[in-house]
Amino acid sequence: MALPLAGVKVLDLSNVLAGPFCAYQLALMGADVTKVENPEGGDLARRLGADKNAAARQMGASFVAVNAGKRSLTLNLKDPRGKAILKDLAASSDVLVENFRPGVMTRLGLDFDALREVNPRLVYCAISGFGADGELSSRPAYDQIIQGISGVMSVTGDVQSAPLRVGYPVSDTVGGLTAAFAICAALLDARTSGRGRMLDISMLEATLATMGWVVSNYLNAGVAPVPMGNENFTAAPSGTFRTGDGLLNIAANETRQFVSLCSLIGRPEIADDPRFAQRDVRKQNRIALKAEIEAALAQDSAANWETKLVASGVPAGRVLSVPEVLAHPHLASREFVRELLVPGEAQPQRVTRAGFRLSDGDAAPSAPAPTLGADTQNLLADLGFDAAAIAQLRADGVI
Repeated sequence: MALPLAGVKVLDLSNVLAGPFCAYQLALMGADVTKVENPEGGDLARRLGADKNAAARQMGASFVAVNAGKRSLTLNLKDPRGKAILKDLAASSDVLVENFRPGVMTRLGLDFDALREVNPRLVYCAISGFGADGELSSRPAYDQIIQGISGVMSVTGDVQSAPLRVGYPVSDTVGGLTAAFAICAALLDARTSGRGRMLDISMLEATLATMGWVVSNYLNAGVAPVPMGNENFTAAPSGTFRTGDGLLNIAANETRQFVSLCSLIGRPEIADDPRFAQRDVRKQNRIALKAEIEAALAQDSAANWETKLVASGVPAGRVLSVPEVLAHPHLASREFVRELLVPGEAQPQRVTRAGFRLSDGDAAPSAPAPTLGADTQNLLADLGFDAAAIAQLRADGVI
């Protein structure tokens, strides 16, 4: 099977998460991604993750998560010879991804204007916290900084716990997805027009763009969002409920679903209660409604209620831990987690494929995450460097 981005050559100069996650999405779709890393340690993520032994080997779990299927080239971009090599690589590439602070690549002489001189078709994607211009552009940005400034933390949690950070790096991830989408669109145009372009990806703006409903409620209705914990501000009963054993999410957003829910839990009269009979009234009385429903749900477990409710058309699902969902037979049947054998290592790398499937196959990694500089020799040989020249570059710290 030929994946949609087969033949597309990508230079990934990024580190840690937003940029590497972007390039990982491209690799999953078949792109040939070369990760360009500093010879002195490479991507910081190589030393991050829960497995300390793997991190000590520069193959940390954080790195493995978003770098499978890539090649690794070490290159000192502060050395004139390193810059020249990058330009040679850019001349035959389709995409370059970087997530340095704005201005860094310009100071190195490797920004979009410099590289389009050697390749007018190059799609140059720069990911940063706040974008390439504006008063915040020069600030360093990490995921938690963006979560706080974007308003995400202000609406996460409840009135007691908010503001609260989302439990994974959502702004880094959304920034990477936004970049991958923009790259694919720009590639389509470059293939037909022969013209590349620079993509200025702001993690702040990418995050805000995904907050459509709460942002629109303020922009168009003047209603500022407030933290509501596990409650859904658009409907009730819609949220997380205690059962006799475990937590259960129920989203009875439509009246017919609400009526079915009341019947299934043995409390059909709730649907006729004046406090709950109408959609808008239910939202106003959501606390009292939740108490009534939880009293009935206490008679059985979350697992059993889930089965009963789903069978009757009421959207419901247990609240699972990460280990529980990864062990779920549904994901196993869809082969969401892939095991990649690593030469010389007893344990395989376990990574996730893309969040979608194709009609003729899967967007999945083709190889494990690379060791630092694993492909330097071959890539430089492809550029015409002989063994002696490569040895000299290595001795001089250029690679």
